[in-house]
Amino acid sequence: MRTSKIICFGVGAISIVSNILGPEGPLYIDGNLYYVGWVSNTLSKWDGKTTTVLNHTAGCGHNGLALTKQKTFLLACTEEHGAILELDLTGKQLRRWDADKNGKPFDGGINDIVVTANGGAYATVFGPYADPPIPTLVIGKILYLAPGSEKWVEVATDLNYANGIGVSPDQKTLYVSETVGNCMLKFKINDDGSLSNRSNFALLNLLTPNKAESWWIGPDSMKIDSKGNIYVAQWFGGKILKISPDGKLLHIFEIAAGDGTTNVAFSEGEKELYVTVVKDPKDSQAKGSIVKIANLK
Repeated sequence: MRTSKIICFGVGAISIVSNILGPEGPLYIDGNLYYVGWVSNTLSKWDGKTTTVLNHTAGCGHNGLALTKQKTFLLACTEEHGAILELDLTGKQLRRWDADKNGKPFDGGINDIVVTANGGAYATVFGPYADPPIPTLVIGKILYLAPGSEKWVEVATDLNYANGIGVSPDQKTLYVSETVGNCMLKFKINDDGSLSNRSNFALLNLLTPNKAESWWIGPDSMKIDSKGNIYVAQWFGGKILKISPDGKLLHIFEIAAGDGTTNVAFSEGEKELYVTVVKDPKDSQAKGSIVKIANLK
């Protein structure tokens, strides 16, 4: 446990947690902010004053984090031999998946997870990828866990490094980030949880000029507000983009704390945003922080 020092960081931004190795997966629940570190392999909780590490699982590479209807966490392990963990709110592991329904391992790592209103869940498989990664490979996948099921099934393939994932408030549309493609896709969610009507939703470089010339400057993780607007982090872009359900850019939140924005969470009433950000995306330790900024209604 450690005490966090709150400091101002840029115009209107407050840095609330610093010195995180691979900040990602923020969730604001009952006055507490939960977040992960993919380099430190940790899940932590910030209660407004102090930070407590709840889970350390070596070799996991903690990444996406989602809250289930049973008030447990689904945690994405983004290391090469990926896994999905279910944890209670204290960080205790309840179960672990290392393969899908057909016994196919999650090679390439699980990147992000979203839970649906009926208790199902979708997850993205980032790779598998070479070392170093080859950006031209189109290898990402989407998995689905039906309500009450214990097996994940593959429901979409051929994504250019699948990353962030979100569901519209009416539960009819699934949004997915293709980081290397710099593109966000959308799918129709069918009654059985399968996906159809795949289409491009937004090309980030058409919404905002690229801040860096890199294959990897693309959409990272996302959250969707009660009106259906999508808040997507732009890796290598230092931004959170607010996009309407019809694909129009509503606002750009410039994040001064770093260029490696990874994810965002809403405070109570969606009045504020908690943004996880790596200072330098090229840093192998992915040193970063969480900043709080005002939302724009």
